[in-house]
Amino acid sequence: MLHKLEGIVLRTTDYGETNKILTVFTEESGKAALMARGAKKTKSRFASAAQPFIQAVFVYSKGRGMGSLSSADIIDSHRHIRSDLIKTAYASYAVELLDKLTEDNQAYPGLYDLLYHILQHINGAEDPEVLIRLFETKMLYVTGAAPTLHACVNCGTVEEQLQFSLEHAGVLCSDCLHLRRYSLPAGPGAVRLMRLFQQISPARIGKTSVKPETKKQLKVLLDAYYEEYVGVYIKSKRFLEQLEKMDDLYVDRNDDLS
Repeated sequence: MLHKLEGIVLRTTDYGETNKILTVFTEESGKAALMARGAKKTKSRFASAAQPFIQAVFVYSKGRGMGSLSSADIIDSHRHIRSDLIKTAYASYAVELLDKLTEDNQAYPGLYDLLYHILQHINGAEDPEVLIRLFETKMLYVTGAAPTLHACVNCGTVEEQLQFSLEHAGVLCSDCLHLRRYSLPAGPGAVRLMRLFQQISPARIGKTSVKPETKKQLKVLLDAYYEEYVGVYIKSKRFLEQLEKMDDLYVDRNDDLS
């Protein structure tokens, strides 16, 4: 019996001399594994679809085990991501993070829509670093460890200058700030931006202009939070951080010359 689903390829795994296993993320059932027989062959009808970031409609047959791919109708190849090293690095981190934080064959309402819009905007002209910070913030809901950002975690006070507290997994008001044992270099601007990321609908993601210092603060905050409360190792993150350091060095040099 044939089945059909729309999905985005998170990763591919070589299987035997000519086959690939596709890990596809779908709206209906989360991650699904599909065997693409002969996909490693140059002239294979599955060669173009058996790549990360591909969004397609997959038709497959399924018995007791893994589904066997029958056809793949590509919706979007995200070709600009593939042709740009920086975009590839950010997109690779996004799909790997999602892959690590989700279980097989389990639905995650809204997550397919989020991944779709993130890849669409990375494929476009938007700042991929800001998009990844937004994606990291949203993915904290999947882990069940999202920080409290709308009000003081200790007393519930809502004010403009809330400060982040890593040990309290959220923000503290000025009256409760003495409870914080140590501070992160992340000011109210970074906290407000992270709160916006929590609330914004994926469909409304657009061009966002963020100061370089605020982006750095947000990265430090999210890196510390993931290390403290999530503890997941993302292989592609190391390469991405190397690229970000190179970009920071380039900006600093230009500032010195100006």
